[in-house]
Amino acid sequence: MVAERKMQALPPPEHHRRVLSYVVFLALSLLAFSCWALISSRIDSAVLMASGGSGGGGGGAASLLAAKDDGGGGGGDRRYQHPTSSPVAVPASGGNSTLRAVEMGGGLVMNRPPSGGRGGGGGGGGEGERTCDAESALLRVYVYDLPPEFHFGMLGWTGKGSGGDGAWPDVRDARAVPRYPGGLNLQHSVEYWLTLDILSSTSSSAAAAATPAGRRPCTAVRVANASLADVFFVPFFASLSYNRHSKLHGRGATSRNRFLQAELVKYLARQEEWRRWGGKNHLIVPHHPNSMMDARRRLSAAMFVLSDFGRYPPDVANLRKDVIAPYKHVVPSLGDGDSPGFEQRPVLAYFQGAIHRKDGGRVRQKLYQLIKDEKDVHFTYGSVRQNGIRRATKGMASSKFCLNIAGDTPSSNRLFDAIASHCVPVVISDNIELPFEDVMDYSEFCVFVRASDAVKKGFLLNLLRGITQDEWTAMWRRLKEVAHHFEYQYPSQPGDAVQMIWGAVARKMHFVKLQLHKSGRYQRTQSESRRLDSIEVHS
Repeated sequence: MVAERKMQALPPPEHHRRVLSYVVFLALSLLAFSCWALISSRIDSAVLMASGGSGGGGGGAASLLAAKDDGGGGGGDRRYQHPTSSPVAVPASGGNSTLRAVEMGGGLVMNRPPSGGRGGGGGGGGEGERTCDAESALLRVYVYDLPPEFHFGMLGWTGKGSGGDGAWPDVRDARAVPRYPGGLNLQHSVEYWLTLDILSSTSSSAAAAATPAGRRPCTAVRVANASLADVFFVPFFASLSYNRHSKLHGRGATSRNRFLQAELVKYLARQEEWRRWGGKNHLIVPHHPNSMMDARRRLSAAMFVLSDFGRYPPDVANLRKDVIAPYKHVVPSLGDGDSPGFEQRPVLAYFQGAIHRKDGGRVRQKLYQLIKDEKDVHFTYGSVRQNGIRRATKGMASSKFCLNIAGDTPSSNRLFDAIASHCVPVVISDNIELPFEDVMDYSEFCVFVRASDAVKKGFLLNLLRGITQDEWTAMWRRLKEVAHHFEYQYPSQPGDAVQMIWGAVARKMHFVKLQLHKSGRYQRTQSESRRLDSIEVHS
């Protein structure tokens, strides 16, 4: 009887089938959902890698610096975005962000097969998945082995006992490389920093790897095979040659500086790479406005790295082919936490330097007469003598605005001293060209005033006094973010002045390559045409 009751309690077979079907359906649904989630995540990762790059340097397309500071001190991430790139998140503090290593690359790829995780102009691949070689670097650079007298020989290096490859100093130890002279010589030492950086680009030493990511930024790399090069670097220390060797010794003598220029012209004229393209894919660094006065026209097909165009005719130097590089500032850089804010800077406007200048610099004399007696303005004559650099360091760090007024040339080191001091620059120089302005919006951290307006009575000080504390603070914060881009150092760091210059060269080379490739379209047919013309003439 009990067994009978138990048998009656069991569900009918048809109900068994319905339950089993439901369980199977649920299991299959869970399996399908899991597969969909896995595939979706893989697709998202692939899209992210394609848009942002797999390298630690920040991706295949360059990020633009131009996002405006909202004036806030923190809170979340801001996004800096190039019109053709995917957005890349940047910490709001921004000052030493590794993103700065890749912002300037321009996303340029020149005649190169794709290689995984190619960066946009800087970072060295943060997680070690790629090395800085000819395939992964933004720019491949061939360096001419000029004799030491053109470069490190001017610094006392003889080439003996260097421990390197014999042609160059041993750059594997940053402490052992020849030192560049100090003082105002340093302003135009661009040639030195670029040369050290490219020489170390193939070294696996501690010096080359001493970056926050543990690896040298992969913007430019030296290649030994000229046929692989994008650009040919001419390591002539032109500014140092001018500063040290311009004086004549004896009646009718030629200065050492002029002699070296003449020898350089002869040397390049003999090089097959120069003759092939007329020097258009060569890079020369006459950063001092007076350097290479004798050779500049004969070498004008090359790309120059300059401070400005003030002493160059437009057919010799222009923005279409040349790069403007920052001066090396001579005042010490302020740390982010050491930078006085608005209330701690009692001086409204600061200027210290030569007041009586010629050409465009005459505006200095007019401004001096207009504002020298204002109680919150420091406008005096100054030089490097009598602790001039120390006084400028203190004065700029105590001032809200630093005046950068045209002198004998449109630019001066004063602008970069102001940036290093986080003193908002006031640029009064109508013809100035600024470094990296194709990727940096200087109006975010500078005030620009036309010379004709600046000399109107009351105009300049009314303008500066009308800038509110919040507006000034926004510019000050942006200054602290971008200051790293104007630092020269060895070993080079992501996004510093050296890497920014290489990025600017790469962007210029895009147009140069276009010109060279177009000019080479008919090389084969021109040769055949000349051959046939010669046959017809002789027949």
